Amino acid sequence: MNNFDFYNPTKIIFGKGEIAKLKNEIPKDAKVLVLFGGGSIKKNGIYEQVSVALEGYDWTEFGGIPPNPEYQVLLKALEIIKKEKITYLLAVGGGSVIDGTKFLSSAALYEGAEPWDILKNKIRTEVGMPFGTVLTLPATGSEMNSGAVVTNKETSEKFGMGGPGLFPKFSILDPSVVSSIPERQIANGLADSFTHVLEQYMTYPNDALLQDRFAESILSSILETAPRIMENPSDYKSAANFMWNCTMALNGMIQKGVPTDWAIHAMGHELTAFYGIDHARTLAILTKSHYTFNIETKEEKLAQCAERVFGITEGDQREKAEQCIEAIEEFFLSIGISTNLSSYTDEFEGTAQKIAQRFTERGWLGIGELGKLTPEHIEAIVEMSY
Repeated sequence: MNNFDFYNPTKIIFGKGEIAKLKNEIPKDAKVLVLFGGGSIKKNGIYEQVSVALEGYDWTEFGGIPPNPEYQVLLKALEIIKKEKITYLLAVGGGSVIDGTKFLSSAALYEGAEPWDILKNKIRTEVGMPFGTVLTLPATGSEMNSGAVVTNKETSEKFGMGGPGLFPKFSILDPSVVSSIPERQIANGLADSFTHVLEQYMTYPNDALLQDRFAESILSSILETAPRIMENPSDYKSAANFMWNCTMALNGMIQKGVPTDWAIHAMGHELTAFYGIDHARTLAILTKSHYTFNIETKEEKLAQCAERVFGITEGDQREKAEQCIEAIEEFFLSIGISTNLSSYTDEFEGTAQKIAQRFTERGWLGIGELGKLTPEHIEAIVEMSY
């Protein structure tokens, strides 16, 4: 097991009716900006609950943060933060709203001329404007980690950012909100969280027994929860497990002391930047081709996953690894997510070359857990996903 530091200061408030506890978490003298997405929170009762909880506070709002939060939209929110002298941010939404809020938390205190440099130059955020979240769409785990991803539509780029200053002060997780989430978004949340675990687990053995078992338990729980929550989003027990699975998949715990991959995400971000494909679906597109291409280095963990998560006992190690890859793809298909790029765009020809060229230009010459996936390898993997 590798050396590691583990730090996660986010307070989690979990359960039905807990949005009312907002008033206990935000300083009374704060000037608050509430951030949200397309406005569904004003139809499903969440906005009203937040408004009641913020009674007596000095607050204003900014809506319209899109999926895959867009830099140009966030700049408008940044103007409000500076003009209104906002001191506290509250994200009410899913991962996109929370990621956008993290960018704003950093940008509000950034002294450079161009806030995009925070992402482009990978500037670590040590201190950000304080913020909390009310999670309305389980998927990304952003409510309990310090990472974020933002899209620049003008340049067709999607970059990540992070730092200890970007942990939410608190996150309220009320599983009741799941009942109003469209089926497509529930499927995305399942695929996103599942792949988050794979990126931290599906590498090579590192004698981290507990981390492996943690990861495998989350994967197993997602598989068990998926058909139940897809069939009935109003089932509170299933919704609670779905929401907590998504949070635990990416709160930092299972990646400590082990090698991690993240090549699927690096490639997937480019598919979103080029074609606007849902983040979770870009991951599903690339997973099979990535593991098939890298089966030599991932064989042992794939076989372990086959046995422990999917209950596959027949065959030798390579055969189990291959069956695991097929089982993962079957999971994506079972929740209605296509796993081929050609299902999402007719303009996929040349995509692999464009992504490889971008990686070369950025100096990303060796990614993955071994740091050995070159742009040429990336090109081959993306082509396999067509």
